[in-house]
This record gives sequence, structure tokens and C-alpha cells, in this order.
Amino acid sequence: MKLGRVRHRAAVHLARIEDGHAVLLEPESDTPRADVMVDAIATRAELDGVGPRVSLDEVELLAPVRRPGKVLAIGLNYADHVGESAMELPKAPLIFSKPSSAIVGPGEPVRWAGADCREADYEAELAVVIGSTATGVVDNPLEHIFGYTCCNDFSARDAQFGDGQWVRGKSFDTFCPLGPWIVSPDEFGDPQDHTIGIDVTDPDGATARLQDGNTSDMIFGVAEIITYIARFITLEPGDVIATGTPNGVGFARKPPRYMGDGDVMTVWIDGIGELTNPCVVD
Repeated sequence: MKLGRVRHRAAVHLARIEDGHAVLLEPESDTPRADVMVDAIATRAELDGVGPRVSLDEVELLAPVRRPGKVLAIGLNYADHVGESAMELPKAPLIFSKPSSAIVGPGEPVRWAGADCREADYEAELAVVIGSTATGVVDNPLEHIFGYTCCNDFSARDAQFGDGQWVRGKSFDTFCPLGPWIVSPDEFGDPQDHTIGIDVTDPDGATARLQDGNTSDMIFGVAEIITYIARFITLEPGDVIATGTPNGVGFARKPPRYMGDGDVMTVWIDGIGELTNPCVVD
């Protein structure tokens, strides 16, 4: 696989560009270590050779992991979000899944048919990309992490709440934006010490900050989530875990603030960056 190297002020970022090639966004380095394809995540193999250096504004970024074996997500994992949802605090991580067919990358539209979803809602989330198999009793859960990225756990609330379970409402095509890249654990540091939120720009150009939280407010931290999931579900290289959203979601606002045609959402997490996706209603 061809590797392109992109100069960027961050230390180690891993991404895919428009032709499917992997890129390493970092200062000059003679030894890029791995791309973000699932097989490379599994082997952590050092790649031979480096493609031409390109600038970030000359490439189109794709979702850093396009077809993971599993996309798992944790519901109701911030206490303030539980409160705004008028639900009870979970006694253990509440796990649901999203299909990999829902994944889109930075800049790609989140789209849906208006007849199928009238209550479209955003959720800014920290996503974990698994780097090595974790199953059964896991003693050092953070050592199984390949890196971190931004996720928008987009939801059709009318389908989610109308069905009485969450799969369909969370699983429309395009309802899982990921990106813009994967940040390595050594650069990201403590996963429970990062601000997280979402800004939404309406079709008239007005921008509002609708979520503004901190991963320190998770009920179940990243290490506990991995430990818990691995008891029941084997986590494999390339799997993605979305770790929950802070308060401020659209359905809980007064009045509700659902997404519509022309809205533009930007999930931001300090230490990672921004993931921006426009909304398109067919």
C-alpha cells in the first residue's frame, strides 16, 4: 500500500485519503509505523517506503476506518445526559451497535429521507479504535487501544424511541461519521481528560455550540468499557467503540433542536480535532 506523508502540526495522526491510501500526518519522520487499515492495525507492521509528501489542503480525508468488524456504542454514559433524557443511571455500560455501512468520513453528508426520519439528532462522542484482541478477563485494557477519533452517533429519534430498541434508529446509512484521523494513545494521553462537544451551523450561517462537555464526566471510563465488553464480546483489531455523549442533544433541548437540510455539524475533541459533516434531507 502506498503511504503519503502529510506535514501537520500534531505529532502522530493516522488517516486515509481519497484514493484509499493511508497517510501519516506528522512532522518529518523517516520511519512511519502503520496505516489505519484493519490489517495494519492488527499487525502494527512497519511499512516499507514512503509516498510523496503532500499538504493537508491538497487531499480529501476519508473515514479512518471504513469497514470495521464491529461498531459498538455505549448509551447513557454521561450523568447529565442521563438526566436530560429522563432515564435512570445505568448500573453497567449500556451496549448497542451500529453497522459499518453507516460510516462516513469528514465532509461527507449525513443524509436521510424526510419521510423516514423527522427527528434527526446529533451526538458528539469519543471513539476508540481497537488495536489488539481483547477477550475474557482483560488486565490492561488501555493497552489494546490503537488510537482515538471523533464520532457523531447520529440518530433518528422517532425510530429509536418508536421501536422500543435502538438498532434501526442508530443505523441508517451515513449515521456514523468518523474522523478526521486517528490519534495515537501516547499523544492523546488520559482519555478521561478531554473537552468534547458539537457546533451546528444552520443554513443561514449562524453557529451555535450545542454540546460542551468533558470525558471526565463519563459514568464508565474507557478502560472500564473495554473490560466490560471483552467479558461478553471479543474485541478485535479495527473494531470501533463510541463511548457516549454529553448533555445537550437535540431531542432534550427546549424546544427540541433536530437537524435539517443544510445544517452543518462539527464534532470537536481537544487532542484530536474537528469532524464536520453537512446534513442532506432527500
